[in-house]
Amino acid sequence: MLVSLNTTLEERVVREAQEGIPIEREPFRVLAERLGCEESRVLTILSRLKETGLIRSISPIYDTRMLGYDSALVAFRVNPERLEDVALRVSLHPGVSHNYEREHPFNLWFTIAVASGEDSMLEKEVERLAEMDGVEDCVVLRTKKTFKIGVRLDPAQDARAKEKVERKSHSFVPLTEEEKEVVRITQLDMQICSRPFLIYAERLGMEEEEVVEKLREFNHRGVLRRVAVILRHRKAGFVVNGMSVWNVPPERVEEVGSFIASFRGVSHCYERTIDGNGWKYNVFAMIHGKKVEDVEGVVEEIKKETGINDCQLLYTRREFKKERIRYFM
Repeated sequence: MLVSLNTTLEERVVREAQEGIPIEREPFRVLAERLGCEESRVLTILSRLKETGLIRSISPIYDTRMLGYDSALVAFRVNPERLEDVALRVSLHPGVSHNYEREHPFNLWFTIAVASGEDSMLEKEVERLAEMDGVEDCVVLRTKKTFKIGVRLDPAQDARAKEKVERKSHSFVPLTEEEKEVVRITQLDMQICSRPFLIYAERLGMEEEEVVEKLREFNHRGVLRRVAVILRHRKAGFVVNGMSVWNVPPERVEEVGSFIASFRGVSHCYERTIDGNGWKYNVFAMIHGKKVEDVEGVVEEIKKETGINDCQLLYTRREFKKERIRYFM
């Protein structure tokens, strides 16, 4: 059921909280100051929207690669009669965060991440899953370049509107055991209160300011993307989403990927590896809209502006799993 935002202030709170909650001792007070209202108003709005289900979570959002995890997008071609059973068993894997049925011969798509060990660990996990009865073929598509990552849904925004996307590059530095413990605790949903980082600190046996400083450091290093509100798409009115896949000449990937990422309706955009089984599409973009015309309008504009017409749009039929991975558990 759609959850409505009742006031302009609620719309602004949701918009700002998706962009990022300040990493401060009193983050919601700082957010309220930016919005020109009282902290209590922000807390009341976020609490209501969490209770109604519009807000899926409020927490630090970590970068899988920068935590030392190996990840990939995987597609299975599954016998339709076995699809639901296979999907449910794939969803049981603790490294699977998103799992969808999509409109395509490769009908089951999921993301999987495993703690880095030997180089072939992820492939071994995928091979094990692919042994299930009903799985007829699979492709493993790794990220080569990230153009955009982060869902920010604005009910008042046209999916075809443009935005500037800032891209940062960070070098991987292994986390210490103490830092892994900070991630383990702070990845849990943040309480909606005046000093949420104090609650993390108490669980960690640390001072509140130590936790705040460590999260700021994580953010600077690229380990932490942001602390933010994540919405449930459908409750926000974005009931249509499609994964667009594009066959882009290698010399144009940077240009085309950057252009696709500029659309407000695009939440994720990557260059991915192609697969020896004949998968030729190397640029992926998730497009969200309130209706089919929103999504297809973005696709048509991309075609028009880039001249790239070799693409497919894979609509989501069913969502089997959508939750963040619990790291270092």
